[in-house]
Amino acid sequence: MEDSPQSTATECCQGRCGSASALEKGGLKALIAEQLHRGGQTLGEALGRIGFSDELRLGLLGQVRRVLAPRGVKVVQTVQRAYQYAYLLLAVIPAIGQLRWGWIPRLKQEHLKPVLEQWGLAINVWDGAGVHRGRSLSELAGSRILQPAYSPELNPAERVFEEVRRAIEGKVYPSLEHKRLAAEEFLTQLAADPTRVKRLCFWPWIQEALCVTSS
Repeated sequence: MEDSPQSTATECCQGRCGSASALEKGGLKALIAEQLHRGGQTLGEALGRIGFSDELRLGLLGQVRRVLAPRGVKVVQTVQRAYQYAYLLLAVIPAIGQLRWGWIPRLKQEHLKPVLEQWGLAINVWDGAGVHRGRSLSELAGSRILQPAYSPELNPAERVFEEVRRAIEGKVYPSLEHKRLAAEEFLTQLAADPTRVKRLCFWPWIQEALCVTSS
């Protein structure tokens, strides 16, 4: 069973924006400023440690993808059906075009916490899922900003997940480990190109919130 959401005593390390439009229209900037002030940090000190995080459930329940084929030819694709999966925990640090990721077996606080501790984010922006609000994660040194409900389009990590699926889905894998390694290879290639990461993830309203421009 998961820990219950953190108590009022720990609210000082967490911010929440009420709506998707509010987050894009200055809400994120205000929340970041508030959390940095409480932590006694400046934006310049924390810029390379402000991340947007989320999880992707990756398994052997395959997905059909679009493919090129001659006109009039019916395409038949093999779809894998095996109930094996793992979770990819990913953080995007858009200001510097950096990716951080790790693999966890289950979406539980005891699995999330060691990875997040290793990352050492000053501010972690992610959705308000129950596992993200638990008491155990409130013990981490950094602050959390919770995105509005049902707004995955606000998280740059989701944009990276789209690219991961584009690269690895539509194929049959001998095992879950083979599929994980395919995702790992793609992420390694993407992480080696910070300019591409920024192009994918450093959206104008995030640039405004961080008071910088994409280069």
